[in-house]
Amino acid sequence: MSFADQANVSTMPPGVTDPNYRPLPGRLGNLTAAQQHALDTLRGELQAEGHFVPERMDDATLLRWVLRPTLEIACNRPSRESFLRARKFDVAKAKAMLLSAEQWRKDFGIDDLMVNFEFTEKEDVDKYYPQYYHKTDKDGRPIYIERLGKLDITALYNLTTQERQLKRFVMEYERFLSERLPASSKAIGHPVETSCTILDLQGVSITNFYRVKDYVFQTAKIGQDRYPECMGKFYIINAPWAFSTVWMIIKPWLDEVTVSKIDILGSNYKDKLLAQIPAENLPADLGGKCRCRSGCSLSDAGPWNPQQNGEV
Repeated sequence: MSFADQANVSTMPPGVTDPNYRPLPGRLGNLTAAQQHALDTLRGELQAEGHFVPERMDDATLLRWVLRPTLEIACNRPSRESFLRARKFDVAKAKAMLLSAEQWRKDFGIDDLMVNFEFTEKEDVDKYYPQYYHKTDKDGRPIYIERLGKLDITALYNLTTQERQLKRFVMEYERFLSERLPASSKAIGHPVETSCTILDLQGVSITNFYRVKDYVFQTAKIGQDRYPECMGKFYIINAPWAFSTVWMIIKPWLDEVTVSKIDILGSNYKDKLLAQIPAENLPADLGGKCRCRSGCSLSDAGPWNPQQNGEV
């Protein structure tokens, strides 16, 4: 590969006010000539074939698809070399996956969902399965928190259904892309493209997890297949020893970049979280200082909702 192929040929994305911002390789503002050509080709083919949707196919979004790892390749040869091959800017595969996601959007009824769906049981559901976005980490990423250990499956399904839970999940992903990321980007002064997730396993019951596993696996598949490259950091806290053992088994099959994003932590997780998340942004019951007036899990506090600043 020539130096010209490796040199950055991409201009900095608009709206950058942070003088210290340096885009990661493969992002807008840090693309090689080959990567820029792949992006231009993908955009051009979508436009020529009548598939281009401007409001959700900007260059940053298209790059999510050309960056998406090919799981089959990475799993067949769990090595750095195989992962790099899997991450080549393959326009044909990226377009096929993107068009599949577009068809899924129609089948799922995303447009109607975003206009007409209301998760009116949110406050009650929060008591038995808290899932919420709350402020941002030190890199400006929206923080997503899921308290799986508080799950009460019987009480949960007396209030809602798995179908409505899934619709809520998709609705929040759409809001994450259309509202939370743009607001977070503006607040920190550079593009924010991923989330910081905290999955709390304290008190997890194997029986309860088994009963909700279909929902968990469905959401994981939707996230992977329909909203790629959205994970920035992933903290699994209060992980039981058995979970850590399983992690050591599956870890070699994951690519290095994915592994670098995931931290499996026991009960001594506080220092690790606070190294990434300002104390005033982390809920008090997770070791931080934030005590939102309406409760952190219901406040939706963050740059996307500035009137809900919470109190520290």
